[in-house]
This record gives sequence, structure tokens and C-alpha cells, in this order.
Amino acid sequence: MGPGDRERNWNRLGSEEFDVVVIGGGVTGAGAALDAATRGLRVALVEARDLAAGTSSRSSKLFHGGLRYLEQLEFSLVREALRERELMLTRLAPHLVKPVPFLYPLSHRVWERPYTAAGLLMYDTMGGARSVPGQKHLSRAGALRMVPALKRDALIGGIRYYDAQADDARHTMTVARTAARYGAVVATSTQVTGFLREADRVAGVRLRDVETGAETEVRAQTVINATGVWTDELQRLSGSRGRFRVRASKGVHIVVPRDRIVSEAGMILRTEKSVLFVVPWGGHWIVGTTDTDWNLDLAHPAATKKDIDYILEHVNTVLATPLTHADIEGVYAGLRPLLAGESDESSKLSREHAVARVAPGLVAIAGGKYTTYRVMAADAVDAVAPDLSGRVASSITDQVPLLGADGYHALVNQADQIASAHGVHPYRIRHLLDRYGSQVHEVLAATADRPELLKPVPGASAYLQAEVVYACTHEGALHLEDVLTRRTRISIEYPHRGVESAEPVARLMADVLGWDEERVAREVEVYTARVEAERDSQTQPDDEAADAKRSAAPEVRDRIEEPIA
Repeated sequence: MGPGDRERNWNRLGSEEFDVVVIGGGVTGAGAALDAATRGLRVALVEARDLAAGTSSRSSKLFHGGLRYLEQLEFSLVREALRERELMLTRLAPHLVKPVPFLYPLSHRVWERPYTAAGLLMYDTMGGARSVPGQKHLSRAGALRMVPALKRDALIGGIRYYDAQADDARHTMTVARTAARYGAVVATSTQVTGFLREADRVAGVRLRDVETGAETEVRAQTVINATGVWTDELQRLSGSRGRFRVRASKGVHIVVPRDRIVSEAGMILRTEKSVLFVVPWGGHWIVGTTDTDWNLDLAHPAATKKDIDYILEHVNTVLATPLTHADIEGVYAGLRPLLAGESDESSKLSREHAVARVAPGLVAIAGGKYTTYRVMAADAVDAVAPDLSGRVASSITDQVPLLGADGYHALVNQADQIASAHGVHPYRIRHLLDRYGSQVHEVLAATADRPELLKPVPGASAYLQAEVVYACTHEGALHLEDVLTRRTRISIEYPHRGVESAEPVARLMADVLGWDEERVAREVEVYTARVEAERDSQTQPDDEAADAKRSAAPEVRDRIEEPIA
């Protein structure tokens, strides 16, 4: 997925006929492209912005069964999610998905421990305790030893259980790269502007390259609309009547330094509406989320001061040393694509997904949760099968490791030798292995001729300069924003939110992508304006004011037109 591949892919889009065109480069779309490609189908995946540019880079970073869904009696969803978590941990993506312990603090005597234990027992027996430890009951003293940051009077005891986490943007991008490895044409900055028809049948899409303005038509037997919160907009563009509506629910997270909460485990805290997670994230904690309706700009949901205050207020009810606004190093807001239902509270809407054949040759998929993306993808491809000529093989993605998974465990054992060969500390190699797996040698290959790439990124010491170069040569990064917000997470992991790293990263990208000084300055200017707009939005009292501040920032892909696809 380098610069040369992009031009070749654009030419292929206009000259070949495909079995399936997937619209949407989030995890569901990337998963559908991988599922279809590994069934032997000819596949194209198109995305108007960047891979994981929307919801799939702004989650709670968890692969989890959804403990709270047990209370809503959604047992099949929990069972399905736990199976997917197990597959990711053991076979499909052990380099990207890692087990993480959580403490469930107990605050009510008599009833709460047996009630929660019963739920966690179901969690374990449904598949949650295969590759991770089962629940462990703790006294108040034991819980405080595990999480010293808690107020003593905030709990009477606790239960430790395990879930899993991943860098969602990196995982989504890896799913898309794996699809490309199996023959899918993957094209970012490629917007769907219309649908082709033959009589009443959808027969392909019209595309615009939002980098160059070039346009083309792609012929396909079937099209999958996997655009998440943009599902309804694409439905209208297709001229077909939708079978379901998608409702956008905003979830906000804050990122604080690891030393601000002294703990050996994450936490799950009950709120009056839902739950609040405190998730370990390298040298940080991610704390969230909120759950409110959003009816404004779908591309750039904005966090408000009210959202941030809500998170701080709820987490501070249990912390001995309260968090303040000054502790926050990063903030991000994402939109959940929920199936619209009768409930007025989005936290109570089902996280089940829906697939509908809305017209001959056109299928839409929406809803669901990140953890079950592979099942959603398989269902979407199953749904287009009747419109394809010939027999379609069954889904096999439960047996297809993602790029970097094969050989990962052996390389972990060899981390010291690899570090010695490249003259870096072993922790650097372990960091790379947990981001790239067995692709680590590709990442380091560029350092043979350019040893300076083994130095940290200025302003972001956790990342090597080689990772920026690799993002451009192999991971499809086209803009500074792509690297700072998704290929790395510099935009949420440092107080400067990527601004101090912007120019040096842009210059590293310029060497690969052929940018001149004017382009470098433009990329830095647009990124800096984005950060300023996000900071401003986070001081506003309500969604409308925050949206106005965020929307004022320039769009780096400025040829994009609404609706987005």
C-alpha cells in the first residue's frame, strides 16, 4: 500500500470488473474486503478519507465480550464477542490484541458480589476464560493493593476479571492490508459519488480521487455499504429505500498519564446510564465513555466541556486523588453507528448488527460492535452471494491470521538478538513487535541505509522515525494527519497533541511522497489548525458550539463532498 500501489490500484478500479465493491474503510468494511477476497472473489475496497478515519479509530480500544450486555440479556451477542476475542488473542492477531486485567469495584453489601459473580461466571463459561484467567474475588484490602488509587470508602471489595485491548486504528489498517495481500484493491481518498445501474440492479459505483480530482466508474456485480454512521446518506445516494436507520451516538474519551492513577489493572465503573472504563494504554490511561445522541458533522464529532466534566466527575467518585482538566493529555470523540430503535437512550439500543439487501446488487450492514467485526463482515458477504454468478465459498477468516501474526511469538523470544543487531534497546523491538508483528523486519529495513531512522520521532519519544517512513511506504498514509492520528497515536498521547512533531514528521513523509516545501507547510498548517479547533471545541458548553469550532478547521482532503463514503 505504497505510493506506487495507489496509482496502480486507481487504474485497476477503472479497467477491471469486480465481484464486490465494499464502500467504507472502517473495520467492518475492511473485514468484508478480507472475507470476500479469501473466498476467492474479486474485491475492491474504497474509502473517502483514510482507513479507520471514523468510528474505528475512536473506540475504547477493547476487544471484549461486553459484560454489561449480560444485564440486557443479550447472551448470544456476548457469546459471539467472546469467541471473537479468543480468536484474536490466540490465532488471528496475537501481536495486536492483548489480555488486560480489570477490577470491578463492589460498593454494596450482600447482593452485589453474588450478582456480579454470577454474571462473570457466565462470561467465563461462555468462552471468556479460555486464554485468560477467570474471575478472582478480592477483599477491600486486596482490591486496594491492586488499585491503590481508589478511595478506601469507595468500595467494600472487588472482582478481578480479564478482557482484551488493541489499537483499533492499527488493527483496522492491518485487516485492510491483509485483504490487499489476498488480492483486494484497497483505495483510500476515493469517494463514491454515485451508483451505476442496469435496469433495477446496482451494477457498480462512480468514484472521485479526492487527491487529484480524477473520476472513474467501477463495474461490479455487487456493492456492500459498510459506511457506519454514513449508511443512511449512502442509502439516499443509491436511490434505494433503506431497510433500517442508523443512529449516531457520541462517545468521548480522555487520555491521562499513567502515573495519575496508581493501579495494576484497569477498572470498570457503573454509572447511572452505562459503564465507565479506565483502560491501561501504554504510558497512559484511557477513561470513557459518554453516550449521547449526535446530529451534527459526522466526520468530525466534537467533545465538549460538558462531556469531559462528565467523565471527570464519574471517575473522581472513586479516586483518592481526583483527576483535573490539567491532567488530560488527549481527548477524542467517536460515533457509534447504532440501529435506531424504540429506546430513547442510546446506551440501551441493541449492539446487534443488521444486514439488508436493499436492492438487487446492493447490501447494507450497520450496527454491531468492533469486537464482532469479522462476523459482521461474513454476514455481509453471505448476503451478496445470491447476486454473484457461480457458487460462493464459505467464510474462512477465522483461519486467516492477520498480517504480522505468523511468526510473532518466535520473534518475541528473539527480541534481544534483533535489538543487538540494530543497536537499539530491546524494549524498542518489543514495542515494534506489538505494532507490526513479524513485519518488524520490513519496518527496520529502511534503517540499513539510513541509521538515523532508528532515532525517536521529535516530540514523541515512544515512536521511531522508521515507523513514519513505513507508514508511507507500506501502510497507505497520504497525509500528516494519517500518521499522527492513526498510524501512530501521537495526537492523543502527548500534551502537544502532535504539534511539536508535525514538521519533522512531515519532512520524513516528504522524502517518500515527493512533497515540496509548500506541501510540507500546508500539511503542518492544516494539522495545527485541526488541533487548535479541537482544543477550542473542548471548552464549549454544548454540541452546537463545539461543532462550530471544530468545523471551522480546514479539511486536509479538501475535494471531499457530502455525502461522505
